[in-house]
Amino acid sequence: MSLRSGAQVAKALRGRGHEVTEVDLDAEAWDTLRDGGFECVFNALHGRFGEDGTVQGMLELLGLPYTGSGVLASALCMDKARSGRILAAIGLHVPEFEEMEIKEGVAAEVVERLVARFGLPLVVKPVREGSTIGLTIARDVDEVASGLVLAGRYDRRVLVQRFATGTEVTIGVLATPELQVLPTLEIVSENPVYDYDAKYTAGKSHHIIPARIPEAARASASDAAARAFRELGCSGMARVDIIVDASGAPWLLEVNTVPGLTELSLLPDAARAAGIPFDELCQRLVDHAVGRHQRSVGPAAT
Repeated sequence: MSLRSGAQVAKALRGRGHEVTEVDLDAEAWDTLRDGGFECVFNALHGRFGEDGTVQGMLELLGLPYTGSGVLASALCMDKARSGRILAAIGLHVPEFEEMEIKEGVAAEVVERLVARFGLPLVVKPVREGSTIGLTIARDVDEVASGLVLAGRYDRRVLVQRFATGTEVTIGVLATPELQVLPTLEIVSENPVYDYDAKYTAGKSHHIIPARIPEAARASASDAAARAFRELGCSGMARVDIIVDASGAPWLLEVNTVPGLTELSLLPDAARAAGIPFDELCQRLVDHAVGRHQRSVGPAAT
C-alpha cells in the first residue's frame, strides 16, 4: 500500500488496520505494482522520479490510486524555474532569478554578471532537485563559480536567484479534498543553511509553531501558500517554503508536493499543531487518493 513510505508511515497505516507493503522504485516496481492487488499507493519518494511526475505517470498507466498531486502539478512544482514564473505571473512575491544551462565550465564574465545583477550573497541550485541537494548560498565570486559547477552536476538547468532575507517559514497545505492551511511553522537551523543535514539529523533544526512573525504577515503568508497550491494544481498535500521579510511580505521559494513524513519532518509537526495526529493525516491522504480515483473521468487503464 505504500511506495517507500518509511517506517513511520507504514506503522501509522498498519495501526489503522491496513496491510502495508513497502516497494522500492527499481526495475521490478512496475511488475510488483501491477500484480500486487494494491488498493492504493502511498507515495513518499522525494526528489527525482518520486516527486516530478514520473511515478505519478506510471501509477496513472497502471490505474492505481495514489496519494498527493498528479502528473502535471508534480512536474511543475519540481521545476523551480517554471513554477516560479507562474507564481510571479499571478502576483505572488518570488525572488528574482535567472535560469542557466551549464554544459562545461563557467566563464569568469558570467560569474561577474550574475554578481552584478543579484548581489551577494546569492542562491545557486539545480532547477529540478529536492532536499536542498546541490544548493549553494554563495557569499563571494569563487563560491558563485563553484556553486554553478556543483548544481550542474545534478541538473544541466541551474537556477541563480536573489537571496531573500527574513524569517524562514514553511506552511503545509492539505486538500483531502477540502483545502486546509496548516499553522505557520518557523525553521531555526543549527547549520548556516537549512540543508540536508539539518533536515534529517536530530537536533540540527528546531520548529517553532506558530512562527514568530506578526499576525498580518502570518495571514499574508498563509494566503500566498494557498494561492500557490491552487494555481499549480496541487492535490492532497504540499509544503510551501517562504521567507517573510522585515516588511511582512512573503517571498515564495518553492512548493514541495511530497514533503517529508518522518518524525523530524515539518508537515506532520504542523498537522499535529492543527489537531491532526500522524495516523489520521496518513489516513486522510489514503482516503482522498481512493476517492479521487473513483471520481476520475477518462479512459480506463488496460
